[in-house]
Amino acid sequence: MNLDKKPGLFDEFPGISTTQWEEKIHQDLKGADYEKKLIWNTVEGIRVKPYYRSEDLENLSHVKSLPDQYPFVRGKKTRENNWDVRQDFDEEDVVKANSQALNALSRGAEAVGFNASQIKDPQQLSDLLKGINPGQTPVHFLHSKNYKPLFRDFVTLANKQGWKKEEVKGSVNFDPLAFFLLYGKFYGSAEENFRDAVELLGEGKDFPAFRLIGVNGQLFHNAGAHIVQELAFMLSQGNEYLAALTEKGVSVDDIAPRMQFTIAIGSDYFLEIGKLRAVKMLWAKIVEQYKPKKEESMKLNLHAVTSGWNKSVYDPYVNMLRTTTEAMSAAIGGVDSMTVEPFDSTYKKADEFSSRIARNQQIVLKHESYFSKVADPGAGSYYIENITDSIAEATWKLFVELENNGGFIKSVESGFIKEEIEKTCQKRDMDIAMRKQVFVGVNQYPNIQERMLDKLTPTAKLSDLGELKTYRGVQAFEAMRLSVENHEKKGFSIPKVYLFTWGNLAMRKARASFATNFFGCAGYNIQEAPLVKNLDEAIEKALEAKAEIIVFCSSDEEYADMTGAIQTIREKQPQARIVVAGNPKDSMDKLNEAGAQHYIHMRTNTLEALQRFNDTLGIS
Repeated sequence: MNLDKKPGLFDEFPGISTTQWEEKIHQDLKGADYEKKLIWNTVEGIRVKPYYRSEDLENLSHVKSLPDQYPFVRGKKTRENNWDVRQDFDEEDVVKANSQALNALSRGAEAVGFNASQIKDPQQLSDLLKGINPGQTPVHFLHSKNYKPLFRDFVTLANKQGWKKEEVKGSVNFDPLAFFLLYGKFYGSAEENFRDAVELLGEGKDFPAFRLIGVNGQLFHNAGAHIVQELAFMLSQGNEYLAALTEKGVSVDDIAPRMQFTIAIGSDYFLEIGKLRAVKMLWAKIVEQYKPKKEESMKLNLHAVTSGWNKSVYDPYVNMLRTTTEAMSAAIGGVDSMTVEPFDSTYKKADEFSSRIARNQQIVLKHESYFSKVADPGAGSYYIENITDSIAEATWKLFVELENNGGFIKSVESGFIKEEIEKTCQKRDMDIAMRKQVFVGVNQYPNIQERMLDKLTPTAKLSDLGELKTYRGVQAFEAMRLSVENHEKKGFSIPKVYLFTWGNLAMRKARASFATNFFGCAGYNIQEAPLVKNLDEAIEKALEAKAEIIVFCSSDEEYADMTGAIQTIREKQPQARIVVAGNPKDSMDKLNEAGAQHYIHMRTNTLEALQRFNDTLGIS
């Protein structure tokens, strides 16, 4: 007998099997459909169960691996989870950009990204990097019109400054396949671009930590693609580089480590963590097929940037909350570097305040919340491990389909990638319009008093994008509401919505709240009815309001008794639009006969309905 053995904390509690849990769940559901109530079928087609147990890990082969071990689902860091806090600058003036970068570096940024579109000579590059040593601070070049001469100037500057070449870190975002994806054509030709890549790799052989080929996966996300599409298309794009360049005699060991993948992080917190873990595993398997001599070649270089697709112009401070959860997902998922976009970038150029907040979000996660201290903190979580596996399986299936279609270039040429993303966009746009997917401050819980029209600063430049187009999910809602603001700016009044509340207290309050949210999405003025003694007084107050829209808010049972009120208002104020909050099927014929014109409820397409109200009110 082992006298030293102590009872476990939970030994006195009997084990509960999955079968027993399921029996209890079905009992509590009281006949409700298990699939509809508890299973989450994501837009990617992934079936997410309501709970996971240890037995759900038994058939997942990747859970047996350790950090920095193949297939690298747990990343390449063994003792910590550190990443570079990167800040990107859109400023084209090199002196101003340099000043902004130095300021950011003095306040916690650890890497910088520059807009290199206007750099035309070595002196401009020198001015841009004044006071910055890429051996200590990774430097990334974006938007250049020609990366080959830019990198040559960089090499010349490195020799002049005496930087240690083996320590220089950063990247040039040379990604001709992204250009092809966006414009439907190559900058020159595919053959010329791949030859440029070979030359870049050759000229950069003395800078082993500097990435020379970019794979911009964030473009798929910001065009509306779901997670599986984003990963599959990005991996196919990366594989296209491997295939083309190895055919030209370049070793995979000289290609894969010099590639940097950029991926967007959205708001689906746990799915995004699983996404980052899955993509590392799948890239390792792809590179493995090229028989690398170095295991290092199978490790993915991953930069994360917060989503642009889910950000809003209205209630922009909510964007801070979105980017915070996104940054958390990126940190837990194990990225090498991260850019948090400023919360106000949807409607103007970022200023000192918004840039500082974006930078500090990462700094807080690293230095106050210690997200950088533990390698792969999501490992072992029943949910995260299963989500990782489900995403990887679905992604691999789509990746294989792309390769069977001839690869990335052929899939772009045939329109397959664009068509698949557009199918997803149609579903997501409908979910937003129906408010199944909520965007706080835009299609739900709007700040009715907010005005954004005069704050908009055009930042986009005209381009000839002919293929994949990026957009934001709430753009249509915002355009509809901005048209109301513009209507006011022209000298007209904003439409007034009067809430005619009557009857059951709970129901009238609930439906008044629903109507406020509904019409608030368009920025209409909402006026609530005062307390009244009887229905005649309620009618009198509604007529006094002289509102363009009158919304009746009551219970379904009591609407039948309000037909007289509707009829009176229609007769005395025929220009008013009569709306009923709810879907009272039993009394709808009587309500229609009395003069009800519209019904708003949970199944209403909010966007289409508000656009129709705008049209009938002369707002365009």
